[in-house]
Amino acid sequence: MMKYGARNKVTAKVKSIKTGDVMSLVKFDVHVPAEMGSVLTTESVEHMNLKVGDEVHLVIKAVHVLPVKE
Repeated sequence: MMKYGARNKVTAKVKSIKTGDVMSLVKFDVHVPAEMGSVLTTESVEHMNLKVGDEVHLVIKAVHVLPVKE
C-alpha cells in the first residue's frame, strides 16, 4: 500500500486525458455532483497506465486555501 501524508481522499473516474510532450491534463468525475482536474507529467500518466473510464482515488493536498466571499 502506498503511503502519503494527505488526509483528503476522493474516489473518482477518469473523464478525459489531454496529453502533451511533458505534462498531461487529466480530468475526473467524482462521485458527487462535481468535476476535478489534475496536471501531472505524461511519464506519470503512462506509468500508471491511466485510461478514460478508470476508477482512481484522488489524494488532495492543497498548498493554498483561498476563501471567497460573494
